[in-house]
Amino acid sequence: MRSKVPAPAEVEFVTVHGKRRAYVKTGSGPALLLLHGLACDRTTWDRVIPILAEKYTVIAPDLLGHGLSDKPRADYTLGGYANGMRDLLTVLDIDKVTVVGHSFGGGVAMQFAYQYPERTQRVMLVSSGGLGAEVTPLIKLVQAPGWEGAMRVLTLPGIRHLETTALRALSSYGAGPLRKYTRDLDEAASIVESWRDRRTRFAVRHLVRAVIDWHGQIVTMSDRAYLTESMPMAVVWGRDDQVLPVRHSSNVAALAPDASVTVLPDSGHFPHRDHPEEFTRLLDQFVNATKPSVYNRSKFRRMLRNGTAEAPASLVAADTA
Repeated sequence: MRSKVPAPAEVEFVTVHGKRRAYVKTGSGPALLLLHGLACDRTTWDRVIPILAEKYTVIAPDLLGHGLSDKPRADYTLGGYANGMRDLLTVLDIDKVTVVGHSFGGGVAMQFAYQYPERTQRVMLVSSGGLGAEVTPLIKLVQAPGWEGAMRVLTLPGIRHLETTALRALSSYGAGPLRKYTRDLDEAASIVESWRDRRTRFAVRHLVRAVIDWHGQIVTMSDRAYLTESMPMAVVWGRDDQVLPVRHSSNVAALAPDASVTVLPDSGHFPHRDHPEEFTRLLDQFVNATKPSVYNRSKFRRMLRNGTAEAPASLVAADTA
């Protein structure tokens, strides 16, 4: 696809079940649903949306509890988010999509494909959760008893400004081995900015508790991976990811042998931001090289009855930790 200078799409709003949801919808062609990660929002896709919109209808929502969407006392489980995406697509009159999920959004993408296979054509996972137990200790700390009080102090205007300025300065610092530790700090600064809103902190904390405990990730795709037999899947990871280790991508070969796996060098937890042109090329190639999944109730029933082979040991450990 031809490269162009990224420009932000117009944010729209729709109210579903009394909760206002923010999203961007742009372009024309086959539909792509882009799902952001924990404590991020739709802007994480800003560098790829304009390129993708040349060939696709792109929908990039702020998940409930994030960005400009409402932040109520609500269901922040993977199933709840999958339901919300089904309802948003229905309101937008979009029946079928290729789902692209980053980090926590990858978990939502897998859950959406599991709950609504009749509406899912393909799945692309980007540095995704749900493929192994390990996760950065910084995310585990969100569930610590003193986290809310600490964040209330650390996001006060003066202190927050110092933190975010330092993080953004460090994000462009470092070379060689140091670069992998500083590359994503600009994204960390944006997350700190968002946490000044206590409702956002509330939502993120409940979300983390639904999918992570002190041992690591609770939810994995290991017990349902056999259902990907009829669902095209691709995985993209950054080699220097410090949030979810790149070795999780190797689990995909055991869980979904037909899935394609690409590890991008010189990239961290946000490969779509580090290498937008290469990322959009990979996504476009994936869509063009695979036929959309067609839901067959009889086949789905047969796969459920037959079950699955034994999962990789790394994922079994995650399930039983």
